[in-house]
Amino acid sequence: MKIGLFGIGLEAYWEQFEGLKARLEGYLSVVEQKLAAINPQIVNLGLIDTTDKAFEAGAAFRREDVDLIFLYVTTYALSSTVLPVVQRAKAPVIILNLAPEASIDYAAFRQLNDRTKMTGEWLAHCSACPVPEIANVFKRTGIKFQQVTGMLHDDPECWNEVKEWVEAAKVAHILVHNRMGCMGHYYSGMLDIYADLTQHYAHFGGHIELLEVEELASLRRQVTEREIKERVALFREQFDVQSDCSQDELEKAARTSVALDKLVKTYKLGSIAYYYKGTGNIDNEDTINSIILGNSLLTAHGIPVAGEYEIKNAQSMKIMDSFGAGGSFTEYYAVDYKDDVILMGHDGPGHIAIAEGKCKVKPLAVYHGKVGHGLSVEMSVKKGPVTLLSVTEQAGGKLMLLVAEGESVAGPILEIGNTNSRYKFPIGARRFMQEWNSHGPAHHCAVGIGHISSKIHKLGQLLNMDVVRVC
Repeated sequence: MKIGLFGIGLEAYWEQFEGLKARLEGYLSVVEQKLAAINPQIVNLGLIDTTDKAFEAGAAFRREDVDLIFLYVTTYALSSTVLPVVQRAKAPVIILNLAPEASIDYAAFRQLNDRTKMTGEWLAHCSACPVPEIANVFKRTGIKFQQVTGMLHDDPECWNEVKEWVEAAKVAHILVHNRMGCMGHYYSGMLDIYADLTQHYAHFGGHIELLEVEELASLRRQVTEREIKERVALFREQFDVQSDCSQDELEKAARTSVALDKLVKTYKLGSIAYYYKGTGNIDNEDTINSIILGNSLLTAHGIPVAGEYEIKNAQSMKIMDSFGAGGSFTEYYAVDYKDDVILMGHDGPGHIAIAEGKCKVKPLAVYHGKVGHGLSVEMSVKKGPVTLLSVTEQAGGKLMLLVAEGESVAGPILEIGNTNSRYKFPIGARRFMQEWNSHGPAHHCAVGIGHISSKIHKLGQLLNMDVVRVC
């Protein structure tokens, strides 16, 4: 990802006030260093102080294909030296309204005893002055903008805000370049998960590859015995494989896992949504019945896999994982009103990188509501703060982000070979469910570790999506 950076000033000042330009360029250099510590790819175009330079800067940002622009306001500058940059660059813009110091040194200021020098000193602290003008022009010309207000130095709150904008832009960049594989078909009758794929292109960008289960089944037949043996060994290393798991089922799962990796490599996939009934064709049935362990490995390594062909939730999981929070497939299981917690989880793959301890692999005699039987993953999300995210399709087709923060807490879970955790919310289980459900989400969501709703809100701003926080 590339970040664009430019400062603004007024060319007329440089001859009038000795040393002012160099001083402001020094401030801009500090901003560049701080940004580079967050994201090394910085395109710094320096101080833009004329309209001609503004047009050139806008074209330069377009050539460099920057994902996000930071406009650092160093002193007063004409809005005509700002607008062409942003209009031509066509990238989201963050206004940095940063004072060089916590306050002006008034005593030193009075001792200058020279009104020209005093004016120059004032202009070096005048960063807040043109922000209303810039905001007015952006509003009237239809340019969305964000602001960070604070100090250049010794302001952790301010620079954490900057860091979150950069992290959100990185996730937006990942989504724009992500390739999602959709394999199989919807779970028939789950109307909430049906998705308008063109809306996903409109909101997130990327590419969606429609895949057949037969292709994965064909790749399975090409897997060697050596690859199967190595993958079974990896399973035993990564999972807590229970003693009642048969070697035959482990080898079937290993064969499918290796084939999945090859499918991912062929199509350069960054996420997957899948479901298939798997009847009438033994190859397809074996493929789908043995897919869970391979999907769990992929999910833990940055390629989230959502079952039941839940495309919206594959996006949610990708967002959470791209923020470094994990992102495991989940849904309501039950409510414990006694302890005021909600039990949530799902069958199929789990995000083993955010599990409390090693995930257990257990054999299931039946996949409830689905065809067949085989190995499944049982895990709980690490205890501590969590964030839930749902990509929700609204009436009319527009997508929104629904988010909530809570805690993964200790206590009894349903040990049935699926993912399962206990979640407590600051507004209580009853109100949480009412508030969450009132926005019409699908019954699936993604859960990740940490409280990251502020980052998700920023991502929504960059993607021009509504974000609703329940708690």
